[in-house]
Amino acid sequence: MKTYLFNSIFVLLTLFSITEIKAQQINNDKNNYVVLTKKVPQLQPIILAAEALKTEDGENFGNFEVIICGQEIGDITNPEKINNFIKKAKETGIEIIACGFSLNKFKVERTQVPKNMKIVENGILYNLQLQKKGYKSITL
Repeated sequence: MKTYLFNSIFVLLTLFSITEIKAQQINNDKNNYVVLTKKVPQLQPIILAAEALKTEDGENFGNFEVIICGQEIGDITNPEKINNFIKKAKETGIEIIACGFSLNKFKVERTQVPKNMKIVENGILYNLQLQKKGYKSITL
């Protein structure tokens, strides 16, 4: 009788554990990417990599986000330095994001950030949140 009771409990615990694991699994239908960079010129190789991955992944290519943060965040307000990258990123389906923490720290006016760039309050936190959602991540 004890063996039957223990076996029943073991089977029930196993079933509940498997259900919980399945609920926590990430949906890998699409390959999503996030890159954290500190320099605007690094957008050139990042965009090239995104284009290559888009071709390689085909229908499995998902989101590709680039977060710019750090001391050189002010470069995003210079049209000569950023506009061509914004255009190429849009053509490729890349979203360029500015780190609000860096904007504040280095006293960059948010009104000077290009209108088609999203601002997140904390780029590092946002990167980690995307990783929790299954995004592949690299920091340059």
